[in-house]
Amino acid sequence: MLWLNESQMLFTAAGCLLFLFGIVAFFDSALLAMGNILFIIGLVLIIGPSKTIYFFTRPQKVRGSLCFVFGILLILLKKPFFGFVIESFGILGLFGEFFATMVQFLRSIPVIGPILSHPAVAPVIDKLAGVRILPV
Repeated sequence: MLWLNESQMLFTAAGCLLFLFGIVAFFDSALLAMGNILFIIGLVLIIGPSKTIYFFTRPQKVRGSLCFVFGILLILLKKPFFGFVIESFGILGLFGEFFATMVQFLRSIPVIGPILSHPAVAPVIDKLAGVRILPV
């Protein structure tokens, strides 16, 4: 049983895919804008409107929220490269602590896990994602 319904999954996945296609298409502003809008709709559908507003307005997330919104505005104003760069800082500010959880999940996947756990790769990935390693 999935914990997301079809509309939540559709909007969020379509938003992420269109955003990635916008990057691959040399920062196509239309694809990036549609991806952002669908991702935000998917986020609202997943956690609800009040929790979404709370998430973006928490004091420790204000800088990330401002960068995220300013980046989207730049993309909508046909400055896709600069908008993407600023929006990326916002995404890191908003979802940065989630990256450590994502890395731990990816390490449990059969093909990707051994690659991310390799002794030459693991320290770099842990440093980038902010994974905290307990001393031995």
